[in-house]
Amino acid sequence: MHYDFQTLPQRRDTGSAKWEQMYRDQPNLGPDIVPLSVADMEFENPPEVKQALREWLDGAVMGYTDPTDEFFSACLGWQERRHGWTPKREWVVTSPGVVPAIFNAVRTLTSPGDGVIVQPPVYYPFFMAVEAGGRHIVRNPLAVDRAGGAPRYRMDFDDLERKASNPANTMLVLCSPHNPVGRVWTRRELERVLDICARHDVTIVADEIHDDLIMPGVRHTAIMSVSRLADWPRLVVCTAPSKTFNIAGCQASVNYVPDADVRERFVRGFKDIASTELNCFAYPATIAAYTRCDAWLEQLLGVIWSNYQMLRDFMHERMPEVEVYPLEGTYLAWADFGAWGLSPQGLERFMHEDARLYLDEGHVFGSEGDGFERFNLACPDHVLHSALERLYAAARNAGLLGPNGGSQK
Repeated sequence: MHYDFQTLPQRRDTGSAKWEQMYRDQPNLGPDIVPLSVADMEFENPPEVKQALREWLDGAVMGYTDPTDEFFSACLGWQERRHGWTPKREWVVTSPGVVPAIFNAVRTLTSPGDGVIVQPPVYYPFFMAVEAGGRHIVRNPLAVDRAGGAPRYRMDFDDLERKASNPANTMLVLCSPHNPVGRVWTRRELERVLDICARHDVTIVADEIHDDLIMPGVRHTAIMSVSRLADWPRLVVCTAPSKTFNIAGCQASVNYVPDADVRERFVRGFKDIASTELNCFAYPATIAAYTRCDAWLEQLLGVIWSNYQMLRDFMHERMPEVEVYPLEGTYLAWADFGAWGLSPQGLERFMHEDARLYLDEGHVFGSEGDGFERFNLACPDHVLHSALERLYAAARNAGLLGPNGGSQK
């Protein structure tokens, strides 16, 4: 079956968070402007998911709903089939999203005043979770390796060792694959993370929500497939079908917590705030996504990779001052506009007012992201192309293109 990734859904005035935010900021924008910011997709949901929800709604009552055997089977089967590891049913703890799971893990598995290690530039709710829990942010910034020509982020393991060896720092929140820089950590890298954290008694919370969104020639390694749980069981792995299948509004997260003591504290944290159930639509949507949508996902990945190549090649030919980083995973491209010499606020103003382009600004991912922009590639190719043409025209008019700037085509 051929799926439609060319038609742009009508999302204005539907409550879409990123569309509503864009029009609040600029109410007079024309209908041709599409936000490429918040990480959901400008594609229709998989038809198999929509059909499953219709069938469920026709035969169900929208009362309080618990996970079924079919739900557990779908979640466990997906991890085994797609990611090569076999979780146990008793490890599963559901939550209404990965972000609530991370907030809960910080609150329940550390103590007030503890340090929580993050690796910026990184998904900004990590900072929020640490601060909201009365803990301290401990930065282990990613480093950039240019030895092979193209820039590539890597972990600074020497710095991680120093930070983890401080007994006040009791948790690492790991983004794997990494949002926003697009790295997919290798097995060797994850082995080093596990070794450091195990030796220094540091709990790992791994956000693997982008684990299905892997580009050609790259393989995601689930941290659970690396970990020898008998040696270091203090792991919480957060996954969800929401990014992969564009169903964030269903609010379904599937978290894997192998250690019984850690799991009991994690579950108790949700009970303490009366947040122990998913909404009734989360279960049939997840079952359909994990059992009926492999073909849709494979076609989606081809579209994302093609859009990334368009962005990379466009910048190389037309705006070579802008450095697009390699994309290994996620549908989010990371681009460095630092050569333009604009402040973070100036770059944001240029994007909004001159280019009429709504991206996620790099500075929200930490000061390490100053001068960067994050492009959401999960959109029809003509939408991305139009956005890039607006960007080029605005940069040319503003005199931002250097002497090596490409010619108009």
